Amino acid sequence: MKRLSTLLATAALAATATAVPAATAATLTPADVNGGAPASEVSDLQVTDAVANSKWYKQYKDDDRVLKLQASSPAMDGRQIPLAVIPAGEPNRPTIYLLNGAGSAEQDADWLSKAQTVDFYADKKVNVVIPQAGAFSYYTDWEQTPNGKYLQGPQKWETFLTKELPGSIESRLQTNNKRAIAGMSMSATSSLLLAQHNQGFYDAVGSFAGCAATAYPMEYEFLRLTVNRGGGQPEQMWGRQGSANNRYNDALMNSEKLRGAKLYISSGSGLADETAMPSYLQSKGASQAEAAVGSAVNQVEGGVIEAGVNHCTHNLKAKLDSQKIPATYNLRNAGVHNWTGWREDLEKSWATFWQAFYN
Repeated sequence: MKRLSTLLATAALAATATAVPAATAATLTPADVNGGAPASEVSDLQVTDAVANSKWYKQYKDDDRVLKLQASSPAMDGRQIPLAVIPAGEPNRPTIYLLNGAGSAEQDADWLSKAQTVDFYADKKVNVVIPQAGAFSYYTDWEQTPNGKYLQGPQKWETFLTKELPGSIESRLQTNNKRAIAGMSMSATSSLLLAQHNQGFYDAVGSFAGCAATAYPMEYEFLRLTVNRGGGQPEQMWGRQGSANNRYNDALMNSEKLRGAKLYISSGSGLADETAMPSYLQSKGASQAEAAVGSAVNQVEGGVIEAGVNHCTHNLKAKLDSQKIPATYNLRNAGVHNWTGWREDLEKSWATFWQAFYN
């Protein structure tokens, strides 16, 4: 751990020394970022068997508060990406791009299935766009094409989310040029990266319990634990550990590029809170046996992961503090890697996003 801290500190100093001037947030339009790439075609959702069987669709298929759309991705051979959209209800409002975690909607681990996202945002007069696909992809552009259970075909998620989709969906929703991007766990890293790679495009960024660092030996293996679950390897994604593309996709090394955006950054400590206890799970309807197993998974697996996230997040805070880049932090004294904290972040991040949109 001491060696890791030394490596991170050294990298932080190097990144500061080579920092480039940052753009001011929210000066770029989708046309500025598009760069001549083909745009998505946004249409009503064609309900496939996979969509029909998904938890989010079963729950919200008849709910008028959620638009069920799809968007094509030319960069991914025309793949159709399901979108769950919570509309603002009136024109000239901002947009939040809300990304799911590792399993995404393919594993019913998405913002609609696991949180009261629709209830929370329904009266906020903001457009919320949630891609209901992308499991284990890190929502990034992969160097190579994987062929796994979930990761199949071209993975060009950054191109889709920053170049192909925004112009089309924001035109359909009649938005203004204010936007945020946020994610949890896997996509907390993605949100930081997409903002860094497109300075001046996002007014605000939410990183809920993620790891900014990706190019160091230990953190690179964290990537492997995630993408392996989808049938891929980090070498297919960003090349070998420490490569130029890997360093480009290390949000800690490139933290200077977050300057100008409003930042909300969170993590738990890894210590179990009351929601990870058997008694709490039983109070929610679990049997004694189910509660015992669920609590063990939360406290052991979720505790270890969140302890690592906590380490990553404090390193990012130290780096941003040294660069005098302000952020709003929610560093919980307790909490494991589960939806309890992310539901809290959904609500608490709104103040940061509101300030970015309206101040």
